[in-house]
Amino acid sequence: MSKAQLYKQAIIKENLKRNPHSEIVYLQNAIDESHNADEILLAMRTVASARGFKKFAAAADLNRENLYRVLSENGNPRLDTFLKLIDLLGFKLSLKAK
Repeated sequence: MSKAQLYKQAIIKENLKRNPHSEIVYLQNAIDESHNADEILLAMRTVASARGFKKFAAAADLNRENLYRVLSENGNPRLDTFLKLIDLLGFKLSLKAK
């Protein structure tokens, strides 16, 4: 990840910390606009980081290293893990027609 991308993620993370209600908007935009698994995982990683990775991992019944791996650029979480993380975030997954 470039320095510019890291800086952008740091700003987003700080905004999410200040306004947790914006998490759903941030994740929904990542899903709606990117259609790219890496960008969706990055958005989830940013939200998890804003909430506190250690605390978030414990709530997800995962160790911190496993959560980092699952949400990494090379991560490929199983569907049940992905759904568990979505639920833990307080969201539900739904589909809509294009």
